[in-house]
Amino acid sequence: MDDVYDLYQRGMALLEDGHYHQAIIPLAKARDLEPDKTSIREGLGRAYFRTGRFEEARAEFEAVVDSAPTNDYALFCLGRALMQLGRTAEARKPLTLAANMNPKRRDYRIYRDRARKAA
Repeated sequence: MDDVYDLYQRGMALLEDGHYHQAIIPLAKARDLEPDKTSIREGLGRAYFRTGRFEEARAEFEAVVDSAPTNDYALFCLGRALMQLGRTAEARKPLTLAANMNPKRRDYRIYRDRARKAA
């Protein structure tokens, strides 16, 4: 059986190298073994997002936010996934929270404002 940490490390290395589809496999295995680990779910959400699997990305980022509601990056990613799904009105809340939690992040503000205009 694969060690969760090894699966996570392998998946994150693939993700960082731009091999998004391949990263899903070890990260999903790691998530299945440790579903409460937000770092694993965040990495898996990023891989799903980068492969255009926005519903799966939304589910992973929502799980992270449920466990860690002050994770501004997960809130931002949740909002972005919701926007990609055409759920702009729903995206406003997590994007606004992310921008308020970390006002130095220009990208957070840009997407918050896009969601406001589109909703």
